[in-house]
Amino acid sequence: MSMNRDVFITCAVTGGGDTAGKSPHVPVTPEQIATASIEAARAGAAVAHIHVRDPETGQAARRLELYEEVVARIRASDVDVIINLTAGMGGDVVFGSGETPLPLDPAGTDMVGPTERLEHVAKLRPEICTLDCGTMNFALGDYVMTNTPSVLRAMARQVQALGVRPELEVFDAGHLVFVKELQREGLLDDPLLIQLCMGIPYGAPADPLTLMSLVHNLPAGAQFSAFSIGRDQLPYAAMAALAGGNVRVGLEDNLWLEKGVKATNAQLVERARGVVEGMGARVMGPAEVREKLKLVKHD
Repeated sequence: MSMNRDVFITCAVTGGGDTAGKSPHVPVTPEQIATASIEAARAGAAVAHIHVRDPETGQAARRLELYEEVVARIRASDVDVIINLTAGMGGDVVFGSGETPLPLDPAGTDMVGPTERLEHVAKLRPEICTLDCGTMNFALGDYVMTNTPSVLRAMARQVQALGVRPELEVFDAGHLVFVKELQREGLLDDPLLIQLCMGIPYGAPADPLTLMSLVHNLPAGAQFSAFSIGRDQLPYAAMAALAGGNVRVGLEDNLWLEKGVKATNAQLVERARGVVEGMGARVMGPAEVREKLKLVKHD
């Protein structure tokens, strides 16, 4: 391992999981999501990773007007933070169970084409958007996170044309194989930005050997972050930096600051910053990260 001494922190402020009813601190409305992003930036996060939710139900959404309000509020604030919008929504398939996989469950299935999945990215031009680099059984029930090669190639091509940096979400080793294919095909620009997503059933487990196996298989010159979920989130603030990478925390992945204490996004960033600085590393600000990742700020 070669420790990273200049670390940036990403805060994933809300996610799309069924967590809004599990903690009062999970932001739901556009105002709450924007405020959480700004507070995370004040605590030391250079990047805010943003999903949106239906303000009425708290469930995951991908409505353009919700993204528009969140981004407008952040850009109108006096706080500088790199905006990272998810492009994972619209790739959800939920099968029927057992002997009756079809018809698909209409309540959970939301499968659309690349252009519709990227509508908010094309309109709002964030500095970063995510690109989930494969398909996998995901966490609970019969939900499949669905990202076919042709869809991902089309999305990568559109993101590249927009001048937005894709954050390549890698949930298991096979996803890195596809990242390298996209790179060979000229659909990704340097420097590659990779997020290693650990501990999510049924992806890569959150153990040090698996993490280091993925790190050793990264494309040459790639910049990466790593995170794990639940109680492993804050230990991974140390693990990621030790492995040479950057840090992600936030209520998308973990609701707890410590046993019995529910966290806010800002508190998780503060704790991660303390871990990183306690190890002798420095936390980078957004201007430095823009330069490092060659990001373009589209206001």
